[in-house]
Amino acid sequence: MLLKEANTRLTQSELAHLGTGEVGYIRKMRSDEVSRCFPEAPEIDPNLDLWALFGADGTPILLTDNRSSTFFKAAEDDLKTVSLH
Repeated sequence: MLLKEANTRLTQSELAHLGTGEVGYIRKMRSDEVSRCFPEAPEIDPNLDLWALFGADGTPILLTDNRSSTFFKAAEDDLKTVSLH
């Protein structure tokens, strides 16, 4: 089987906006990371497991202690979700 070489090149701006409004990613967060991504969040117990939903471009959408909530919010916003480890 022959594979064709992809010659399409994306600009930095096109790459940054790839998936915007269509894809979101979910990741587990530590409490010490929260203030960087969600500066308006109150101080959080360091022992709490947190989950965050971000837009494809990294825009923070939701912070919760309930993983299922991230999937519900993504569905509400018509986002396809991927998980990051």
